[in-house]
Amino acid sequence: MNTNTLILIVFSYLIGSISSAILISQYKNSPDPRSYGSKNPGATNILRKLGKKTATIVVIFDILKGIIPIWIGSVFLKINSLETEILALSTYIGHIYPIFFNFRGGKGVATAFGSLSIISIDIAGIMITTWISSILISGYVSLGTIITSFITPIYICCMHPQFTALSIILSLLILIRHYDNIMRLYQGQEIKIWHSKIKQ
Repeated sequence: MNTNTLILIVFSYLIGSISSAILISQYKNSPDPRSYGSKNPGATNILRKLGKKTATIVVIFDILKGIIPIWIGSVFLKINSLETEILALSTYIGHIYPIFFNFRGGKGVATAFGSLSIISIDIAGIMITTWISSILISGYVSLGTIITSFITPIYICCMHPQFTALSIILSLLILIRHYDNIMRLYQGQEIKIWHSKIKQ
């Protein structure tokens, strides 16, 4: 691992630490998303408060955070699979523990998806299909994420085994970040997406 790769790892953490949900909320003079609803600075919480357009911007930005460092590393530094995994994890850690926002970040689902999607577009398609299908059947965004987190390592192990460790670590971290959602699902208190009050 050379100096440029080490610099890129630091960069990936810093770009991961940029929370579009918090910054857009500040720009719109809206409360910090960590202070209302699910208290998560992510697209679903933003959707309920600021509407579909703003939530879409948050999703796109968070996905790009996962893509950009790995794209730079692949194109300019010719990084190997281990370095790719380290970059993805560094970006994800930046998202959930952002240095710019007192180390209180989001759950990192879109960012993890971005990292895995640039590694394998076929895996990205399978993940999206699993996630959307689970939500349409259950009505719970969180359950869709949980199911996808369980299944994704299996997909990757079969199709791109060199990234199995990365997928397992990311999935475990996402599940840990969804602990409160898991408890609410167990207690029957989680709110279905179409029962949420969504700002238009």
